[in-house]
Amino acid sequence: MNMQPPADVVATVHAAIDASVSQLIPRLVATRRHLHQHPELSCQEIETSKYLLTQLQTAGLSARLAKDGLGVIADFDWGKCTPTSPRIALRADIDALPILDAKLCSYKSQMAGRCHACGHDAHTTMALGAILAAQSTSEHLKQLGLGCRLRVIFQPAEENSFGARAMVAQGAVEDTQMIFALHVDPERAAGQVGIRYGALTANCDEVHISIAGRGGHSARPNQTDDVIATAAQLVTALYNWLPRSADCRNPAVFSIGKLAGGHACNVIPDRVEILGTLRTTDAATRQTMLRRLREILQGVAAASGTQIALTIPAVDDAVINDQAAMTCLHEAARGVVGEAGCQIVELPSMGAEDFGGYMAHTPGAMLRLGTSLPGRSPSPPLHSTDFDIDEAALPLGSRILLRAVLEAITRS
Repeated sequence: MNMQPPADVVATVHAAIDASVSQLIPRLVATRRHLHQHPELSCQEIETSKYLLTQLQTAGLSARLAKDGLGVIADFDWGKCTPTSPRIALRADIDALPILDAKLCSYKSQMAGRCHACGHDAHTTMALGAILAAQSTSEHLKQLGLGCRLRVIFQPAEENSFGARAMVAQGAVEDTQMIFALHVDPERAAGQVGIRYGALTANCDEVHISIAGRGGHSARPNQTDDVIATAAQLVTALYNWLPRSADCRNPAVFSIGKLAGGHACNVIPDRVEILGTLRTTDAATRQTMLRRLREILQGVAAASGTQIALTIPAVDDAVINDQAAMTCLHEAARGVVGEAGCQIVELPSMGAEDFGGYMAHTPGAMLRLGTSLPGRSPSPPLHSTDFDIDEAALPLGSRILLRAVLEAITRS
C-alpha cells in the first residue's frame, strides 16, 4: 500500500469526505426509510437488490447483481488507480427478519410480519453513502496521487448464515486486501462507537436434533421408546454436561429455542424435534463442544433405545477483528466522533454475525455504531418489534467507513 502522506494532506481528504456526506444526509434518511418500509427476508431480497442497483447505476457507478438477483456488488476506482492498486471492500447486509413491526411511524414496515429489526437497512444506507461520497471526492485523491479499487458488497441472507459464503463463492473478496463493516448498537448513543480488537462475536453452530422411536398409547409406555422422556433427559444432559466440557475461562453457550413433539395428550409420539444454538469464541472450544455434543447424543440414544440424529445446517464463524484493520476503523472513528466517543469493548458478544465468513479470505474488522433513540431508556433492543435507530448515526457511519478505507490505503 501507499506510504502514509503528511497529516495535513490527509486532512484535506477528510474534510472533503465530511462535506460530501453532509450533503447526502437527506438522501441517506430517505434511503433508509424506503428500505425500512420494504423489508425482504433472507434469500428473498430481489426487490431490495434491484432498488440498490438502480441507485448505484443512476449515480454512474459500476454495479452488478449477484447470483439469482440476490445482492449487489459495486466497484469504483477511488482516486488515482491502476490494476495493481489495493482493493478495499465494505460490506453491508440487506435482509430483514420475520418480525412484526409494531412502531407507529410514517416509515414502518409495509410488509406484514417483516421488519428491519436488526438495522440492516441502516448498514446498507451507510455503505451506499460511503461509495457515493467516494465518487464525489475522487479528484481530491487523484491530486494527492492516492487511490484504491473500492468495492461495496451489499450482501443478502445474513440472518440465515448463507449470505457471506455465497458472496465469497462468487468472488466478492478476490484480490481484496481488507474489508470493513459496521453494526448498529442500540446500547450506545449516536456519536459513540464500540471498538474491539480480537474476537467481537462468537462462532455459532445451529443445532438440529431429531429423536425417533416407537410411539404408542400413553397408558402403555412400556410398548414405546417414549421420545418425550428421551427428549427431557437429553435436554437435561446437554444443559448439565456441555458447559462442563470445556475450559470455563473460554465462553461457551448452548441454548435450545424449540422443542416440539406430539399432537395429543394420550399419545406418545414417535418423533421429537429440538432446535438450538452452540456459541463459542475460539476454535478449540468449538471442536470440544461439538465432540461432546455428539457423545452425549450417542449415550442418551443407547440408554433410551431411540435413534437420535444431529444436523448442523448453518454455521457462523466468529468475527475476529484483524489488528491492522481494526486500527484503521479505530482511527477513522476517532476522527469522526472524537476520542471520547470511542469506547473499548472489553468482552466479545456471544451473538453471531456472518461477516466472519469473509475473514478466512481477507483481513477485516467491524465496529459497533451507536444508534440508541434519544429520550428512550433503554432504547428498543435488536430483534424487537419496536426497534428503531437515531438516524443522526447514518452520516457518521458513512464517514467512518470511507475514512477507514483512506486509512487502509495510506498506511504502509
